[in-house]
Amino acid sequence: MINFNKLISRYIWIGLTISVLLMAVAYAGLTLAGTLQHAVANVLIGFCFYMFVTLAEAFVWRHVASTSPDSLPTFFMGVSGVRLMLALAVMFVYYLVVGRDAMLPFFLVFAVFYIAQLIHHSYFFSHVSRLADDSLN
Repeated sequence: MINFNKLISRYIWIGLTISVLLMAVAYAGLTLAGTLQHAVANVLIGFCFYMFVTLAEAFVWRHVASTSPDSLPTFFMGVSGVRLMLALAVMFVYYLVVGRDAMLPFFLVFAVFYIAQLIHHSYFFSHVSRLADDSLN
């Protein structure tokens, strides 16, 4: 039997670790580049997006996995679409607030957080799927 609460805690902990490490690397890189004062908001938005989506995925996954595990493939497809739409919405709102000139630095920082989240999600849930398959056999 799979302990969903333990897996969710691990998923959130790994997500938090990755996002904090990304923040530290971005902070160090922006400090060295001398553009820290203009890019702190970019890093914070990327971090908040990463953690919000990670927490939402974790809790919805636990609910779906415990109530209807046959729906997990649909859940994984839906999460990808929702994540993409949320990312586009965040970028659009940022564009409306700051304008065109500030979009490239924001996009570069945000893309790093987004890609890291894709890798984290894909790796973790492929591992969990293998665990589930092994427990059924």
